[in-house]
Amino acid sequence: MSKVLSIILGGGKGSRLYPLTKERSKPAVPFGGKHRIVDIPISNCINSGFEQIYILTQFNSASLHMHISSAYNFDRFSRGFVEILAAEQTLEHSGWYEGTADAVRKNFMHFKTQNPTHYIILSGDQLYKMDLNSFMESHIKSKAQITIATTAVTREDATGFGIMKIDKANRITAFMEKPKSDLDISDWKIPDGSRTAGATQGKDYLASMGIYIFDAEILEAALNNQLTDFGKEIIPAAIKKYKVSSYVYDGYWEDIGTIRSFYEATMDLTRISPKFNFYDEDKPIFTHIRNLPPSKMNKAILNRATASEGCVVTEASITDSVIGIRSVIEKGAVLEGVICMGADYYENDEQKADNNWKGIPNIGIGANCKIRNAIIDKNARIGENCSIGMNAIMPKDGEYENFFVADGIIVIKKNAVIPNGTEF
Repeated sequence: MSKVLSIILGGGKGSRLYPLTKERSKPAVPFGGKHRIVDIPISNCINSGFEQIYILTQFNSASLHMHISSAYNFDRFSRGFVEILAAEQTLEHSGWYEGTADAVRKNFMHFKTQNPTHYIILSGDQLYKMDLNSFMESHIKSKAQITIATTAVTREDATGFGIMKIDKANRITAFMEKPKSDLDISDWKIPDGSRTAGATQGKDYLASMGIYIFDAEILEAALNNQLTDFGKEIIPAAIKKYKVSSYVYDGYWEDIGTIRSFYEATMDLTRISPKFNFYDEDKPIFTHIRNLPPSKMNKAILNRATASEGCVVTEASITDSVIGIRSVIEKGAVLEGVICMGADYYENDEQKADNNWKGIPNIGIGANCKIRNAIIDKNARIGENCSIGMNAIMPKDGEYENFFVADGIIVIKKNAVIPNGTEF
């Protein structure tokens, strides 16, 4: 009988998601109003029956630890667990994780105590729903030693991925890392017999999703070296030595590792039929249960928007926006294309009086603010009559005192204080 150990790679500094990763690890970044990014791969594992889960991280892991300990507690009759393994010094290893493969290698002493037959390795910054049990069944049926989840992409998109060449039996015969647009790779197209129902015209190439299944002994052998990265080093070397198969995934999958991709994937949640479905009773996305009150809408107008628990919105107009937990939005505010991550706590009357004495706004969005195309991180204080992202000329990409601009998206930093009447 197979015993599967799930390993979620939490990533390094998460510099492409800065400043959302300034004070937290990439898996701990809030997503969809009430979740964290890490809830996606964890939920995929749990919904597939794989309940022994490790998360590997080393940067800013405090909030991730708190979230995991609050959200994932299995009952005493289950052998399930979700544990974080941050980089640690041992007699064998004294340094940081040097890459994805190195992170796994340095934790074998923890993994081996579970005596797994297989490892499934997942990324911590992707948005998808996959039946990992079917993935495992395909691996076993093919008698592969390694199976890589792949998705069909266009030639244009292929420049951003590791591309796989497969035969008609779905065995991977070659790997190419991010082929340049002027390189002829027409002989790398998906064989007709391996195409999936969802592979539309133009999606002729298979890209690695960074999701792998290894036979346990093969993973140990593949990492018995000094190579540090799965995608660039371990997988290309393994293809030459082991039987490596492709599992073609046919559903929605998005890498949300940049500010732009994170913003667009979140905005898609506001559509009538979003690509990622949070409203699936059979395959829920789990998270920390906070026991917050329902959101209160006081003469507010919400159009193509979602609001999480505990919000208070008063006579505001909100369009194409995702409003996070405990968000307070005051009278006359107008939000268009805004991700508001909310707050970690409510301020009481005494704290609000202290804010007034100090001359700083309360946590939330003040009266008569107009905000467009922005991400507002947690506990931000935006004063009254502010105008953010409404000007015809957008600030240049880069870091400013209380905000950051990336790919035309304004990010208000966590705990930022934006004074009354601010415009940018």
